[in-house]
Amino acid sequence: MNALTVEARGPVLLATINRTDAHNALNAEVLDGLAEAVDRAESDPNVRSLVITGAGEKAFCAGADLKEDSTLDADAAQVKMRRGQSIMAAIENVEVPIIAAVNGLALGGGFELALACHFTVLSEKAALGLPEVGLGLIPGYGGTQRLPRAVGDATALHLILTGETLKAQRAYELGITPVPPTAPDEVVDTALAIAERIAAQGPNAVRSVLRAVRADRAISPAALATETGLISLAIAGEESSEGIAAFLEKRAPNFGAAAAKSDD
Repeated sequence: MNALTVEARGPVLLATINRTDAHNALNAEVLDGLAEAVDRAESDPNVRSLVITGAGEKAFCAGADLKEDSTLDADAAQVKMRRGQSIMAAIENVEVPIIAAVNGLALGGGFELALACHFTVLSEKAALGLPEVGLGLIPGYGGTQRLPRAVGDATALHLILTGETLKAQRAYELGITPVPPTAPDEVVDTALAIAERIAAQGPNAVRSVLRAVRADRAISPAALATETGLISLAIAGEESSEGIAAFLEKRAPNFGAAAAKSDD
């Protein structure tokens, strides 16, 4: 079974992350599938929009695959982070509107994926957050750059440093989504309806609007490089080893012990 499926709905592509057993976590196969979906949306003149969602009712995407990440050294982690960042940048910069239909949990890389899309539609049961600091990590797919742009520095820092999870209504109030939260069984249909409405507009005008809006809002490559370097070091460090182990073992992390060990 493919980790990500893509189907054409008239002029709209629907890409579905299909790893329900792992809460639709981002592994290498999902990242590759997202890249292929974006390439198809950009290269096929018959495609006017792309909707990304998650299979099942619980999760849009629960973030990185921690079991996969826990096996990476600093160099391998940096390669994966750069790959993920390049895909998020492609999503953000493609001249075809991309909508995230967030049907459940959107945590870590899942929230970063939603932030990279042009806008989102949220289920009433959606929950969004960047909980990485609780694992001894930091956001690694552009979240340190895109969340402040969406909600302001102070709110973004509060959310990232506390790991707070936003409910759908609060995310709407903060402007993370322009659409009032919808019933869980309507979120994909709502996103598709918006995508179809956009598809009916002049395609050159749509591309021009996307280009104009991002003209002076490009994320600094240097800022992303800083994020990549820091997350790569974090993944290979004692603190994240303890944080990820605690998460997988369903216990509270002991960061004091990890810090003492790293100082030795």
